[in-house]
Amino acid sequence: MPDRTRRGAGRREPAPPPVAVVTDSTASLPAHELERWGIVVVPLEVVLGGERLHEGRDLDPAALTAALGAGQRVTTSQPSPAAFADAYARAAAGGAREIVSVHLSGDLSGTVRGAQLAALAAPLPVHVVDSRSVAMGLGFAVLSAARLARGGVPLDAPDPAPPVAGTRTWHSALGRRRDRAPAPVVAEPAPLPHGAAVAERARQVAADAHAWFLVDSLDHLRRGGRLSATAAALGTVLGLRPILAMRAGRIEVAEKVRTRRAARERLEALVVADVQRRGHARVAVHHLGQPDLGAEVADSLRSRLAESVCAVEVCEVSAVLGAHAGPGVLALVVADADAPPAV
Repeated sequence: MPDRTRRGAGRREPAPPPVAVVTDSTASLPAHELERWGIVVVPLEVVLGGERLHEGRDLDPAALTAALGAGQRVTTSQPSPAAFADAYARAAAGGAREIVSVHLSGDLSGTVRGAQLAALAAPLPVHVVDSRSVAMGLGFAVLSAARLARGGVPLDAPDPAPPVAGTRTWHSALGRRRDRAPAPVVAEPAPLPHGAAVAERARQVAADAHAWFLVDSLDHLRRGGRLSATAAALGTVLGLRPILAMRAGRIEVAEKVRTRRAARERLEALVVADVQRRGHARVAVHHLGQPDLGAEVADSLRSRLAESVCAVEVCEVSAVLGAHAGPGVLALVVADADAPPAV
C-alpha cells in the first residue's frame, strides 16, 4: 500500500476520498473550509455590465456591493451542464469512485437541473441532492456530507500518534519468565460510507436547517423572480419590514414588523428559540459588505446562547445571493450541531 504521508511533515497527503463532494458557490463557504474538506465548487455567474463573471473567481462580494451601490444592472446565470461535467471528470481523475453533488434549491435556480443532466453522462455514479435551501443552509449540509465522506478526518488533520507498545508477560516452555514489547498493532480504519449515505446526510442536515432573511428592499428578489409580485407587495404594505424565510425550497414572507431594528430583534429571537428547541446547534450570520453588522449580530447571539450550546459564525453571503437580496441583506441560518464549523 502506498505511503500517503509526507515524511517529516506530520500531515496527511490529500488522498482521494472514495466519495467526492461537489457543491455550487451559493453555499457561501469560506475558501479554507473548501480546501480543508476537499470540496469542489462549481461557480454560478454574475452578469455585470454585459460581462459574465464567475463568482468567487472573477467577482467577490465587495465588488458586487460597489456595483449595486452605483446602480449598475446585475443579473445572474446558473452553471452549464458542461461546468458540472468538468467538475465530475476531475473528481473521477482524482480517484473518487462516487460523487455527491449538493446544490441550492431547485425552486430558486436551475443549477440542480444542470447537475442532474451532467450526472447522466458522468464516468462514475453521481448522487445529486436538491438541498431545498440556500447560503449556509446549503453550506452546513455540504460540510456535514464532506466530513462523513472522509470519516470525520479533514485533509489537514495531523497523523495520529503511533500506538504505545505495551509490555506483555509470557512463559517459555522451559518455565522461565520473559518480558517483551510486542510489535505495534495498527487498527484498521472504519470503512468509509457509500455515496448514498453521504447524500442522505446532506439531505437531513439541509431539511432540518432554518434560514431567515432581512433585506432593505424586496425589489431585487421580485425582479429576479425569487419572490412573487404578490408576496413582495404584501411584504411592504403599510411600510412594514418583512422577515423572509426559506420554506419548502422557496423564499416566503414569514412575518412583518414595523422597523428594521424591530425586525433584527425578531430575527435574533427566532434563532434563539430554534437553538433552544434543538438543544445544540450551529448558527451562521450572513451579511453583504457589512462585517461590523455581522460581528455585532454574532456577538449578540453569543451573549444570549452559551457557546457550549451554540457556535455562531460570520460568513459573507455569496455574490449571486447578494445580487438577488440587494445591499443591506442580513441572513441567519440554524443547523444541527453535527455540521462542522464554517470558520
